[in-house]
Amino acid sequence: MIFARFMAIYGHKFKSCFETENELRLAKREWALSLEGYGEAELVAAVNRCKETTAWMPSIAEFIEILRDINGDFGLPGVRDAYSEACLHAEHPTRHQWSHPAVYHAGRETGWFLLRSEEESKALPAFRYHYDVICRRVREGEALDQPVPPALEDKQANTVADFIQRFTAEHALTPEEGATLLYYLTLPRGSRIRKRLQAQSQQKLEQRGLSIKLPDEAS
Repeated sequence: MIFARFMAIYGHKFKSCFETENELRLAKREWALSLEGYGEAELVAAVNRCKETTAWMPSIAEFIEILRDINGDFGLPGVRDAYSEACLHAEHPTRHQWSHPAVYHAGRETGWFLLRSEEESKALPAFRYHYDVICRRVREGEALDQPVPPALEDKQANTVADFIQRFTAEHALTPEEGATLLYYLTLPRGSRIRKRLQAQSQQKLEQRGLSIKLPDEAS
């Protein structure tokens, strides 16, 4: 719908943005992914605003800014920025001044321990699900304290988070200590930073006089 309107509004200017059919197809896909969660009425209103204010077809970022302006500028950050903020402050979430309450609620629904300890390949999809649900509710004016429908359960038993929890309990560490010491397990295998953080964690244990051998892998 959006691209059909843009073609009618901008004519040859629209066509000049895409040299090949493949470029047009890729652009449509990227726009569709970027605008998930917005309703048809919102999109129509934003296109109408473009027609009145822009001489050329807007970029995705410009179009989203128009959407936010039309909807009262809810101030919702993008999912990647929201995820980074949630991970960065998952250790003490109640002490942080959140950029938007939706980020806090999405982090809480996802699980602060999971955000601290799990690999991004597992944590980000879970966070994205809850954040998308909450963002839709914000745009619709619903309260953030309503329960979020549960995401599909991850049946994989041997996750990094599970291993960190077991290791922490077995060695009588606090959850915060375990998550901090074993954070390196969430980083890519064989990477320099993973090896460096593992060595630093092992050194911390030795300085405390604890004879705990940290694992190379989560198994």
